[in-house]
Amino acid sequence: MLLHLQNSPGLGSLIATFSGGLEFISKNNGSPSVLKRAVLYARVSTSSQDVSSQLYALRAFAEQRGYKITEEYCDVGSGAKRDRPVLAELMKAAERRMFDYVLVFRFDRYARSTVHLIESLMAFRKLGIGFISYSENIDTESPLGEALFTIISALASLERSIIRERVINGIANARAKGKVLGRPTTVDRLKVRELRAKGYSLKKIAEELGITKSAVSKILKKLTV
Repeated sequence: MLLHLQNSPGLGSLIATFSGGLEFISKNNGSPSVLKRAVLYARVSTSSQDVSSQLYALRAFAEQRGYKITEEYCDVGSGAKRDRPVLAELMKAAERRMFDYVLVFRFDRYARSTVHLIESLMAFRKLGIGFISYSENIDTESPLGEALFTIISALASLERSIIRERVINGIANARAKGKVLGRPTTVDRLKVRELRAKGYSLKKIAEELGITKSAVSKILKKLTV
């Protein structure tokens, strides 16, 4: 069996390495001695889609595990969006420890990126809350889930390092090309005209005012119109 994960950068290739030998996490697990409270989280990208298939599978799984479903959280919108009010409500309930498990249909229904996933998993772990992804057959409370958590943590750290390195290289490259970074500087146009009247070159004016030669040129053209 080869596990697939769509629309979540980095996660698909990671989960795919866990091919073969995985059995459904509910098998041979038995019913919990203490009734566990679980919440379901489902998401679709557009209002024309329906979460019912996700919820049907999650409800059946929760019943098989002997979990008591205390709430169902359903979001509509792109997984890449940061602003997901329903997910925010779920996290607030988690902070109040109102449930013991979060059940999702797939990782990509919940997380917008590897970093988002690992941050959420770390938050749930700190609160003593388990996280189960139905399609990937992953339970963070199981030995396999513990191993996956460790690997994803390392992957997230690597991803952050790569992004940081790209940003640093991009800034260095932009500066090497003479680009001025940061917020646009408010330039005194009369000062530009004054320096030009004194015989300053475009380069000298740019250095004096901390702007680019092209910016000086554009200002002078506007002043002559």
